[in-house]
Amino acid sequence: MFVQYQTLTLILLWCMSLDFSTLDALRTHHPAWRLLRSDHAPLVASFLHRVFVLPNVRVMAAADLAEALEDELYALRAQLDDERAFPKSATEYLTDWAAPDKGWLRKFYKPGTDEAQFDLTPATEKAIAWLVQLSERQFVGTESRLLTLFELLKQMSEGTEADPERRMAELQRKRDEIDAEMARVAAGDMQLLDDTALKDRFQQFTQGARELLADFREVEYNFRQLDRRVRERIAMWEGSKGALLEDILGERDAIADSDQGKSFRAFWDFLLSSRRQEELTALLERVLALPAVTEMQPDVRTRRVHYDWLEAGEHTQRTVAALSQQLRRFLDDQAWLENRRIMDILHGIESKALALRAGSPAGMVMEIAEPQAGIDLAMERPLFTPALKPVISSLALQAGDENIDPSALFEQIVVDKAKLIHHIRHALQDAAQVTLSELIAAQPLQQGLAELVTYLQLGSDVFSTVVDEAVAETITWQALSDTGEPVSRRAQLPRVIFMR
Repeated sequence: MFVQYQTLTLILLWCMSLDFSTLDALRTHHPAWRLLRSDHAPLVASFLHRVFVLPNVRVMAAADLAEALEDELYALRAQLDDERAFPKSATEYLTDWAAPDKGWLRKFYKPGTDEAQFDLTPATEKAIAWLVQLSERQFVGTESRLLTLFELLKQMSEGTEADPERRMAELQRKRDEIDAEMARVAAGDMQLLDDTALKDRFQQFTQGARELLADFREVEYNFRQLDRRVRERIAMWEGSKGALLEDILGERDAIADSDQGKSFRAFWDFLLSSRRQEELTALLERVLALPAVTEMQPDVRTRRVHYDWLEAGEHTQRTVAALSQQLRRFLDDQAWLENRRIMDILHGIESKALALRAGSPAGMVMEIAEPQAGIDLAMERPLFTPALKPVISSLALQAGDENIDPSALFEQIVVDKAKLIHHIRHALQDAAQVTLSELIAAQPLQQGLAELVTYLQLGSDVFSTVVDEAVAETITWQALSDTGEPVSRRAQLPRVIFMR
């Protein structure tokens, strides 16, 4: 499920030898190589890069994509001064690019809709990324990558050290280095990065950010491949249902507990932290304001790249949820078909029995035991119990003169949803996201639990919310007891984050 297509490709390249037959098979069957060999490679790569990769678009409707491609074709024909250039229509080109023999786009239909949707395939994004690397860079930085590799080796070495004395010695060494650096800073001796070092590190950051966005599309691709394998296994299964479910759930658990699954979960937990997002925002603002970085003219989307990661991750999670729901419906359909087959067998038995009703079978058909007398003891017989007759009184309603207190009608609890929506939108004007506890801290609960439930309902109906199961929050409000005394109520629930 979380197996990275890029990681598998690198493992295959390391394990296999780049001989003639292997490379010839890749040239013939790999979609990325077929794209680079295509006569329309400049059109395909430039258009898909502009429409999908640059704005971080995950899915686009067929009508919108065809309209954008039609504008692109019109501009190219005017530029080439040839009306016969690119003779097909935009819809025909998109259908051709999504064909199995090309595999550059994925064409699918969302559940409940009849409009086609398009998305990039991981192979196409790899080919576009390789073409981007062909362009001449301002300079080739090596220092930051060497420091990164050295830091990774240190983390692996220190993270696997089981000797307490050596761990303490290493921590003491780091502490001495920090104390020495603090002393130098206090004395005014601060070592700053020069412009070359800043450009080197910023170039490595932007490259890693783009590769991370591409990894999300590969994760979705692996989810869909797993779903397809499970459906094929269900269709071809000949054993019992219990063994099938055990096999499927065992495979899903093994993939979720794999190295790729644990790494993706750790990344997602890190990204969902509001404190980490605020820290990333502050760091990006400070780095992008540096003169050396400004000279490089970075992409405008770099300022909100962490929000692009969050959006791509949410799209991946929604894809996983949709695949799980479709798999459940598929299993229900299989169960319905099996039940229908059982009913067909029973109906066949009944029809055959009715056909043989007129003719008596020859010979012995069945045997039963000899009849025996049934003995009932007198004390075992129950006594007679008369049935109870309900007595129904017929009363005539009369108008009364008593005064009824109408105060109960005015004690109903009514939660003002419009007021809560205005409060949430006002909080999201100053921040990209806000937690439920922060909303209640700014405006305490007045109607108690009913108001808290209304917040949760608005989070699912009106606003976009994310639930962090790893962090629990306690909501407190004041209420009145049965005796009229003020008491404090508390509710504990996972952290709920309202998104802009």
